Amino acid sequence: MAKPQRQHKIQRLLADHAVTNQAELVELLAANGVIATQATVSRDLDEMGVVKVRIPGGATVYAVPEIGRDRHPPEDGLRRLLGDWVLDVAHSANLIILRTPPGSAHVVGSALDRAELEGVLGTVAGDDTVLVVARERPGGAAVARRIAALAGL
Repeated sequence: MAKPQRQHKIQRLLADHAVTNQAELVELLAANGVIATQATVSRDLDEMGVVKVRIPGGATVYAVPEIGRDRHPPEDGLRRLLGDWVLDVAHSANLIILRTPPGSAHVVGSALDRAELEGVLGTVAGDDTVLVVARERPGGAAVARRIAALAGL
């Protein structure tokens, strides 16, 4: 099986199953007729931008961000992602703090970086907090309001 087909199968398996480790994913692939080594799966996960997110109950599972690495997310996709993961938005001067569930900040930070949202200079993500640095214009307050609106807060 060629890499694009294997990666598509991985994406579907991750959407349908709560996969916690690469060995489990290798087994799921094999059960679906795709033979791949753990090293190959590891490279595929990295190329696909797969991240680990914490689910209710505390376990971490693999998730494929809905937004591709090399394209700007459509606003409705960004709105859905922020609505699902952003719990609170606060700001001071040109700094904005976004609170997320534990283990989810990197998903939000990465989506904002790829979105190239007007006024966002960049992000730094921790476990449950994203620091968003806003440009002087439009400033932190305006960017915070925009992100909060997209998140439905």
